[in-house]
Amino acid sequence: MIKTLIFSLTIIILTYSCGFSVVKKTDLQNFHITKIDTVGDSKVNFNLKNKLNFNSTSSGNRKINLNIKTNKNKTVKEKNSKNEITKYLLSINLIVKIENAGKLLKTLNITEQLDFNVGSQYSQTINNENEAVKLLTNSLVDKIIREISLLKINDL
Repeated sequence: MIKTLIFSLTIIILTYSCGFSVVKKTDLQNFHITKIDTVGDSKVNFNLKNKLNFNSTSSGNRKINLNIKTNKNKTVKEKNSKNEITKYLLSINLIVKIENAGKLLKTLNITEQLDFNVGSQYSQTINNENEAVKLLTNSLVDKIIREISLLKINDL
């Protein structure tokens, strides 16, 4: 009993000062996107460009170029007993090439999926699809920024 108490107390004392510190998001976003080339779905590309440029800092010391190829796919997920479509599955696939001074640093292949309901009117279905595209692009931008931030400074 005493040995386990001493052992656990020793482990707690040793790990208490392990040097862990919380990393601020602004410290990770120390990059500047100089150029974004996109190919594919125009609505998704427009949202991606706006959000990536918004998250890029103009004073960042790491200057990068992005080449993004998007592929948006909408498939039927569910049908009811009358063979009417009730849900769609929206899938967005990105191939992102991160470059610095013409040198390819990393290639990312990111896929996100989300389903949305069919509305009673066509305009509701379009609104549901647009909302799903916004949610997916937000998630994709977060993943791209995280991957760019994790690149080592020596790599750039």
